[in-house]
Amino acid sequence: AKPYCRRFQVELGPFVNREGRGVLVLSGCAIIVRGQPRGGPPPERQINLSNIRAGAMARRAAQGQPDTKDTPDEPWAFQAREFLRKKLIGKEVCFTVEIKTALGREYGMVYLGKDTTGENIADSLVNEGLATVRREGIRGNNPDQARLCELEDQAKASKKGMWSEGGGTHTIRDMKYTIENPRNFVDSLHQKPINAIIEHVRDGSVVRALLLPDHYLVTVMLSGVKCPTFKREADGTESPEPFAAEAKFFTESRLLQRDVQIILESCPNQIILGTILHPNGNITELLLKEGFARCVDWSMAVYTQGAEKLRAAERSAKERKVRIWKDYVAPTANLDQKDRQFVAKVMQVVNADAMVVKLNSGEYKTIHLSSIRPPRIEGENKDKDKRFRPLYDIPYMFEAREFLRKKLIGKKVNVTVDYIRAATGPGESTPAFSERTCATVTIGGINIAEALVSKGLATVIRYRQDDDQRSSHYDELLAAEARAIKNGKGLHSKKEVPIHRVADISGETQKAKQFLPFLQRAGRSEAVVEYVFSGSRLKLYMPKETCLITFLLAGIECPRSSRNMPGGMQVAEPFSDEAMLFTKELVLQREVEVEVESMDKAGNFIGWLHIEGLNLSVALVENALSKVHFTAERSAYYKTLVSAEEGCRQRKEKVWANYEEKPVEEVVHVTEEKERVANYRAVYVTEICDTLHFYTQDVETGGQLESLMETMRAEIASQPPVEGSYAPRRGDYCIAKFADGEWYRARVEKVESPAKVHVFYIDYGNREVVPSTRLAAIPPAFSTRNLPAQATEYAFAFIQIPQDEDARADVVDCIVKDIQNTQCLLNVEYQGPTCPLVTIQFGDTKDDVGLGLVKEGLVMVDVRKEKHLQKMVTEYLNSQESAKSARLNIWRYGDFRADDADEFGYRR
Repeated sequence: AKPYCRRFQVELGPFVNREGRGVLVLSGCAIIVRGQPRGGPPPERQINLSNIRAGAMARRAAQGQPDTKDTPDEPWAFQAREFLRKKLIGKEVCFTVEIKTALGREYGMVYLGKDTTGENIADSLVNEGLATVRREGIRGNNPDQARLCELEDQAKASKKGMWSEGGGTHTIRDMKYTIENPRNFVDSLHQKPINAIIEHVRDGSVVRALLLPDHYLVTVMLSGVKCPTFKREADGTESPEPFAAEAKFFTESRLLQRDVQIILESCPNQIILGTILHPNGNITELLLKEGFARCVDWSMAVYTQGAEKLRAAERSAKERKVRIWKDYVAPTANLDQKDRQFVAKVMQVVNADAMVVKLNSGEYKTIHLSSIRPPRIEGENKDKDKRFRPLYDIPYMFEAREFLRKKLIGKKVNVTVDYIRAATGPGESTPAFSERTCATVTIGGINIAEALVSKGLATVIRYRQDDDQRSSHYDELLAAEARAIKNGKGLHSKKEVPIHRVADISGETQKAKQFLPFLQRAGRSEAVVEYVFSGSRLKLYMPKETCLITFLLAGIECPRSSRNMPGGMQVAEPFSDEAMLFTKELVLQREVEVEVESMDKAGNFIGWLHIEGLNLSVALVENALSKVHFTAERSAYYKTLVSAEEGCRQRKEKVWANYEEKPVEEVVHVTEEKERVANYRAVYVTEICDTLHFYTQDVETGGQLESLMETMRAEIASQPPVEGSYAPRRGDYCIAKFADGEWYRARVEKVESPAKVHVFYIDYGNREVVPSTRLAAIPPAFSTRNLPAQATEYAFAFIQIPQDEDARADVVDCIVKDIQNTQCLLNVEYQGPTCPLVTIQFGDTKDDVGLGLVKEGLVMVDVRKEKHLQKMVTEYLNSQESAKSARLNIWRYGDFRADDADEFGYRR
């Protein structure tokens, strides 16, 4: 039969997708030919070179057959194979088949190039002394055989290859098929690239490599990826997973018998993981990009060439839906692009892994950080303890929340949605969860989840390999967790767990009372707004005092939100929701400063809240979400509040929408009052309080009081009350036996216990704590119906009371000496929030008592703006300047008001 000629390409150019045929060099005289691939791996064909013989390559003993032994290389066998490999791999060749045996073995000639005019491979081998000629079958008339003999004689004469002196024992490799300690072997290489030849491809991601120059034959699994494999069935046959054969051919056609470099990266469980580097690219990335492999988390961590490149390659294949991803549906496939990636402002940190953000549209959205789990208590039933507070009681939860709060609150962040976690129902040990939007949140290029994990304040969730609902930066999270574990950070620390003992004194009246003076003296205190109940009611965390308090904004009247009341649900007032939203956006979870002035009967503190120089009460009034309350009159912010309110009222904004101007006639009387009315009347000063408020009796009605007291005492003497028979209740009028043994009219203000009853003597203004045995029911004839309470409360007009305790004590002592239990003259100047404010004169000299305090430098002037009071105000201010010039008392260090009035307990 006439020999025929076939052209083929020994190997495709690496990483170039063009048609051709391929080859595998088995030995110095045998090659595998591959046809053109059509819709899958091509068929293979082995060609043995006619008329020559090369040395047999080393073979490992058959596994499971103890009688067999390893067979070493024959001399010059490896050199012949290498000569052929380097000459043929990647080159186009053609061949002729001369003989085909009964067993199907084919013998022929192989030529480099497109036809038989190219280099004859057998001739080249014989010429280099790497193969011998089979002379036993030579025919005298065959020119090809004659030429081979002639070439062999020339090689012998030139002592080439196997014909050189020495016998060729130095060409036999010392093959190493096993490594005693693979992990130590891998570690000893320090992840440096080593030269290698890929000898076999088991599947797309597992190869057999010959490491040079020490000839270790090792199995290497590609780090970070896994290709479809060939599963061995019970009957010994192999069944390929979808695309397993294609993936294997893809790797073979690019790497088989190529010179490469391998980085051996790790050796878990005797499996050597590595990355194969070829001058034309990285097979790991290409397998992923072409959809022949998927990323695997367990080996991704050791990949040294950048895990993000592998994820990007896999993502590209998923987007194109190629090969193993042909049926892939992205977790965010149903979301519009604007819902997948957006910029938002962080309004609240809900937990250590969740936050509420405000979108540009104004919509609020809860975002959970992808693939991380916040600190938690394992295996405990937390519901048993009703006072369990996760933020403070779960180790590192507070630190995690604070990290996010300080980093994110009020800042704009980039949000990339990774997946939507479907809602789940409650299980036996797991609670129900609503649908969650899980995303990667970054600020200034920093991945917040990664930063949280790296500090040991969260852990990374582990997934099934086929679970695609995970962070788009999952590998960075795993690497961050590994660093945190290595460095013993946070949850991974061996140190003692931090404990946060935070006292919640909200609604605890007694504790709040004890705490009030401390907060008042502190002036401005730092706080963090933990919760907003309404526009003017908040819960604050006081970091220095480590306690939680309920705080009410002073000086304003804010619309009330709806709430449950004993009689049913109280309907929300108009604009209450807007006010609460305004306060939330401005202060929730922000660091603020508070000035506590007082507290209410429920144990809630009342005062002023400042954030970055802005007074929240003023801000609410300016935005027409609150009205000014009359209690603001005595504050330093009254003028600002009134000014802000006036503008909103005129524009009829929000809470002023239904405001109607009062008739002009009602205003005219006030505006035309240009002169102060001085109508002094005689009073008797009976009591002076520490707050500089005082009580007086009218001299005109003094006789009536004396007559009533004499009659009452006579009646009590004739019919003494039964001791202990009276049960006091708050607000009741009664009679009380004073320290002088006499009975006086009184009102019960508070009942601590039968032994401690707080009473107020209604005709004299003093207070006392007495046992209930010193109290009795008031005889009806002497009740307040017959004669009203005679003690009237007043405060000094035109002066500011010092907040400093020592300074205030000096003023009180001075007043007590001057006017207590004396007759004076009193004139009401204007109305205060709790009582009239008055000027008082000494009964004999007619000198102004308040003006005297100003002259002595004991108090400061309270500047009033009313026109009819300006003459008095000017007189007071002139006296203050004189005291200041003489450096009297509070002015002894000069004018302190410019920079540190609050520090000394004064306000300008």
